[in-house]
Amino acid sequence: MWQFEDSEICSIGMIHPSNSRHSGLSLLSGMSTFSGISTLSGCGSPENMERLPELPAAEERRLRRAAHVLQQRLILRQWLATHKLQHAYPKLLSLDVSSLEDVYWVEDSAARHVIEPKDFSVWSTARQSLPTGKEALQSLKSDLWSAVVKSSKHQDAWTWGGMLVVSISVCGLVTLAAMTQPSLAPEAKHSLLQYVTGKYLHPPSCKVEWGWEEPQAVGETMSFTVHCYQRNGQPYPVCDTDDLVVHISHGTRKIAAVVELGSGDPAKANTARVKFTVRTAGVYVINILIGGYDGKDCFTLILCVAGGQVGAGGPHRKWFSAGRVEARRSRVGRARAPLVCTEHRPRRLHLHPRDRFDNPAALQHPAARGFTVHLSPLGDPSGEPDPQLSAAATIEYDAAERRVSVALCFPRAGVFRAAVHYEGALLHNGEFDCIVLTAADTEIVQRQLGSRRGATWEARTVGPSSPSARPRRVLCVLSAKQLLLKDYFLRFIPKRITSFRLCPSTKLILSPRPEGTGPGGELTLDDGVQPPLTLYCAQRDLLAATFTQLLIANCGGEDSFKNKQDYFYSEVRKAHARQPHDKLPLRVSRADLLRSSFKATKHFTLADWCKNFDVTFQGEQGVDWGGVRREWFSLLCGKLFDARCGLFVSCQDSPAGLVHPNPERPAHLKLKHFEFAGRVVGKCLYESALGGAYRQLVRARLARSFLAQIIGLRVHYKYFEQDDPELYLSKIKYILETDLDAADSLPEIYFADDVYDTSGRLVETRDLVPNGSSIRVRNSSKLQYLDALAQWRLAARWRPETDAFLRGLTLLVPDHLLAIFDENELELLMCGTGELCVADWRAHALVSGSGRSWERRLGWLWAAVGSFSGEERARLLQFTTGCSQLPPGGFRDLSPRFQIAAAPTHGALPTAHTCFNQLCLPDYDSYDQLVRALLWAINEAGEGFGMI
Repeated sequence: MWQFEDSEICSIGMIHPSNSRHSGLSLLSGMSTFSGISTLSGCGSPENMERLPELPAAEERRLRRAAHVLQQRLILRQWLATHKLQHAYPKLLSLDVSSLEDVYWVEDSAARHVIEPKDFSVWSTARQSLPTGKEALQSLKSDLWSAVVKSSKHQDAWTWGGMLVVSISVCGLVTLAAMTQPSLAPEAKHSLLQYVTGKYLHPPSCKVEWGWEEPQAVGETMSFTVHCYQRNGQPYPVCDTDDLVVHISHGTRKIAAVVELGSGDPAKANTARVKFTVRTAGVYVINILIGGYDGKDCFTLILCVAGGQVGAGGPHRKWFSAGRVEARRSRVGRARAPLVCTEHRPRRLHLHPRDRFDNPAALQHPAARGFTVHLSPLGDPSGEPDPQLSAAATIEYDAAERRVSVALCFPRAGVFRAAVHYEGALLHNGEFDCIVLTAADTEIVQRQLGSRRGATWEARTVGPSSPSARPRRVLCVLSAKQLLLKDYFLRFIPKRITSFRLCPSTKLILSPRPEGTGPGGELTLDDGVQPPLTLYCAQRDLLAATFTQLLIANCGGEDSFKNKQDYFYSEVRKAHARQPHDKLPLRVSRADLLRSSFKATKHFTLADWCKNFDVTFQGEQGVDWGGVRREWFSLLCGKLFDARCGLFVSCQDSPAGLVHPNPERPAHLKLKHFEFAGRVVGKCLYESALGGAYRQLVRARLARSFLAQIIGLRVHYKYFEQDDPELYLSKIKYILETDLDAADSLPEIYFADDVYDTSGRLVETRDLVPNGSSIRVRNSSKLQYLDALAQWRLAARWRPETDAFLRGLTLLVPDHLLAIFDENELELLMCGTGELCVADWRAHALVSGSGRSWERRLGWLWAAVGSFSGEERARLLQFTTGCSQLPPGGFRDLSPRFQIAAAPTHGALPTAHTCFNQLCLPDYDSYDQLVRALLWAINEAGEGFGMI
């Protein structure tokens, strides 16, 4: 604190000590002209000072601090002007030189950066002339201050709005707090007149009006109002320059808020309306800051509301509870497969009540009665629940776990259909089949599950899906990984005819049968790759029960992505538990990364690939503590999956397109390079399974059709929309929308595809079916033609390359583990959600629309995206562009650019044109309605293609 003696005050000639007995501020009146600081010698009368409000202790301390800083800077500026170095004043401030004392410790090396070379000798001479004694320094500063007061050279630093302020404390200590140029005294925010009249924003006087009571259920757009007041109690018209900022956080996650200042009503000009969306139950911390934060603790004022009052202190905490139960969000805790039970033995299931935002919803015990279970025989034409069966379901509410427990006890064996409802609405996965076995059959199934040789059943083919013209006897061999179907050669030698993998993509569909006909019946196998196959088996229920139990074991239980991911990581660790994770040196060249990495790992065994690579770049001294290894993975994946490298290529010319194996790769790239790429991806997944700092992500934007082949799905024409948008718009969509039977004048289309080279010259005409060049496509066969075209263009053309990639991938990752994911989940598993920066997203998005309503809607959209989690942002990007990953350059390199267009609808779901990376946003009545529609679109309606 800078203090003045009475003699010093008199020498300044500003105020006489006899007035020091009065508290408050002296009003400098009677000034008709303003010729400089030296003219400010008049003081207000004691009567005027008596009427002035007393300053609180905090305000007085702030004035004293501002006065001290201001005076020191003015003295420094006067000293520099004395030596003709006043132009160096702003640069010295950047070195934190704000007083004459600071000049002593400034090093010459630092001063050379801010003082021009021609003035440096003057600066050195001036520094050397500074006194070495404390008393001499004080005398010099008094002389400089007298020059500041008497000189008129500082007239440019004073304005009518910035008055000289004198604060007189009861102890007679006088400090100076003057408003000048911001560069001189940024700490002083208000003039004398504002302090005297109280006409300035006073955050402690502001009030917050909450629009809800705690605990408030999530789901609605929450809003509260900040009422701003001046110190004198009058409303303060808040505007953008007042820097009103609202920070809302839930744990480590920040929540975006929409702040609307003022109102159309002049009476509400002092209000600020804050809106935000709460979708996750829990405690939220709300900080309201008024005034820009400049590093000074006295100018950041946090409003903390407690009991409706505003005051300085800590942040306010608000509690939000889960909403009411929503049937479409609530689910049954089970795998997506038939439920296997034993007659007369209760089988317990857990129902997880969720609100519409997937929060666990707490229920009172009577509320559990809203859950009902309907049981009926499979294929019952009446569709009505069997009262005798439904009575076997017992429902209890577990308040500690916030879930409902259901015990099913079937009175007889058979196959039944179960449907779980809440208040008449079917749960998300509430409809499923129940295979009920006898006690003896259950023991048989358990023995078959523990057998290493697998289980076998005899069956016969049924219907037109039979591989031959007539039904024949087959042998079904079921193991932990696949279901083999073998034919009998010469009636006693089995020969393999086909197989189905045990993964979620393989569907086993049970057909209805008459009651009391035993465990036999028909079943259909469909994996989406080969034609469906229908079989009749005398022990169908045993086959289906064993198949279901093995499938559940392969998927790890429930079918959520998080559960699948945890199970996948656990199984990968088990598969390589005996392989040591010791360090293995790996020396590569940064300039020739792909070739050197391939050469360094060429002879690696499985045990080597399971080790912890200790990467060193040739010619560099970096020590690998994890950072060098992560950089190697990132750079190598970028090289492998870059279309310019030639190993993978995009259907589009743009380098930002989705890539797939290149069937026309350069001559120096062999199939072993694809196998190497698969091993690198497998290594990333293996390292991710180890967790912690080992986690590695694959830096790639893989085509949907290629991801489908990795997990064993059959590709179809709908993949063209994302993988080859140009072909989809020019050909696929045309065929789908055109009447091929009536369009005789149009060019005829046959079951063949023309292959062209890079120069556009026809190379060959490929038959998609036998003798396809002579078979014309009709309306009845257009879908068959499109699927055959997809099989050729998206799979068969690079089948050798895909097989080589899978050989490398399955070295580290068993193929049956990858099969539990779909294409979107596999991409999230391999590539992660990434860090999608909302600022980068917003800066490079192309917006089509105008008007106040559209601007409001667009602001709501960005606020919603800012409140989304990382996975939700990735799903929004996936919903709009077909991929959850960005090019290396972010949204700037996304081609086509991310587009947002106004849809000519109201209240409908947002739609997407993945061909153009375009999001079509309808109009909504509120921010809350937009958030609900957007989440529904990306989570529920995001599967499939052509969201137009």
